[in-house]
Formats: sequence, structure tokens, C-alpha cells
Amino acid sequence: MFKRVFLFLATNFAILIVLSIVIMLVEKFTWIDVTWYAGWNYVWLFIFALIFGFWWAFISLFISKWMAKRAYWVQVIPQSEYDNLSSKQKVVFDVVKDLAERNHINMPEVWFYESSEPNAFATWATKNSSLVAVSSGLLEIMEKDAIEWVIGHEMAHVLNWDMVTMTLLQWVLNTFVIFFARILAWIVEKFFSWEEESQWTSWAYFGLSILFELIFWILASLITMWFSRHREFRADEWSAKFVWKQKMIAWLEALKRMQQFASEDNSQLATMKISTKWKSWLMALFSSHPDLDDRINALKELNM
Repeated sequence: MFKRVFLFLATNFAILIVLSIVIMLVEKFTWIDVTWYAGWNYVWLFIFALIFGFWWAFISLFISKWMAKRAYWVQVIPQSEYDNLSSKQKVVFDVVKDLAERNHINMPEVWFYESSEPNAFATWATKNSSLVAVSSGLLEIMEKDAIEWVIGHEMAHVLNWDMVTMTLLQWVLNTFVIFFARILAWIVEKFFSWEEESQWTSWAYFGLSILFELIFWILASLITMWFSRHREFRADEWSAKFVWKQKMIAWLEALKRMQQFASEDNSQLATMKISTKWKSWLMALFSSHPDLDDRINALKELNM
């Protein structure tokens, strides 16, 4: 159930490690000394954090499709194969094409993959190079009206630039994570360094920087996840303009009833980003999607 979350965390952590190693090598073999900047010039450190944070966030954005292709055994369906699709697969294709044409963007790639987990997601670097992926499990359990709602919801993320907005937010958060982590690493390293020029000083600073960046990044993820939950409500609202909202509410309530048949520790519904009963408030804070009850109530209050 945590596959998508794990991939997100692993990808960002890998980017952090790689960029940190690159910066360490640059410091070793050039005149740039970020450690010195942390102690004497916070303006230059902030500029460094701004640049580092930019690459950290946007590399994650631009490799999102590449990561998705390797995380799932997907079948990319070209338009020429439309006649060979099942009736439910055609619904997915039709909704994606309809919304793309109505909003004057290139047709997103349509992916199908084999999985018993009812899941759907969209990712992209730009609106004109996006994809929408749907699992076989979702097509199996959902009726055509519900599939239209799910695909409309995913297309809303594409059309509202949600990935880019999330990346910009992540850039800002990364900047402050790097800035404060390196300052704290410099303070701790100096406090425990008995020799002014000890041999392990730079390695200690490098290790402490990564440690504090990871800790601060996890804390910053609370803000990212809060914003993610907020955009899910917006995507539901946008999808409700495409699919009658009462149908959406009925399907959300049906999915809520289905939760009682799902294992508490291994809920297939959770992989669809449809939240199960949270075991703790901490899980809710780190959830990228709001609780089903909250989504249902938001739709009921929606004036259309």
C-alpha cells in the first residue's frame, strides 16, 4: 500500500545524496567552499541552497515518467490500437482524449498495467507531455460512470498544473531545508571539532549536512502533504463539472462501504489513494490524500 509513497521518498532521497556528493566533489576540487559560506556569508549560502533546491525539485519532476515506467509493468496504448481495447479501456481513452481536446493540450499517453490493486495516477513534466495510467484492478471493480470520474480527477491534476505547482512548492521548501541544515551542520561540526583543521572535518560536515537535510525534509513533507490534500479537493471539484457529482458521491460512499472487507493492514483501496481508517493522526498528517468522509462532505457542499 505504500509503494507510491516509498518510490517518492526513495527518489528524492537518491537525488539528495547524488547532488550532495556532487557538491562535495566541487568543494574539494574548486575554490567553492560552502562550509566557509555557512560561517561567514549567509547570502551566498542561501543562493547555493536556492540553486541546489531547484535542481533537487525539478530533477524529481522531469524523471517522474521514467520512474513510473520502471515501477509498473505498463502497456502504452497508441490511438491506432483503440479498436482492440475493452469497453472499459475505451472509456479511459475517450475521457482522456475528450478532455485533452476541450482544453487544447496534446493527447496524454494512456497506460494500462496488470495489478489487482485498484489504482490510477497521472504524472508529467508539462501538460503537453503527460500520462494517465490505470490498473486492471480499477477497471475490474468500477463501472463506466465511476471510471469517468476517476479519469476526470486525474486529468484535473494535469490541466491544473498540479505537478508543476507541487514542484515549485518543493523548491521553496528544499531551499530552506538545505539552508538551515548546512548552518546547523556547521555549528555542530565546529562544536565537536577540537582541532581547528582536523582531517575528518569536511567529512563530518558532509555527513551532518545530509542527516539534517533528511530530517528537515521529512518535516517539510508535512507541508507538501497538506498542500497535496488541498489539491485533491480541487481535483474532485473539477471532475464534478465533468461527471454528475451525485454519481461521484455515490461511488465514494460505495468505496467507503467496501473498506470493511479490506484488511486493516493491507488495504487495496489505499493504493488508489483512497484513505482507509487512519491508525493514527501521524499517518493522516503524512497522507497525500484526504479521508473519504472529508471528500464526500466537500462534494455535498459543492454548489454547481
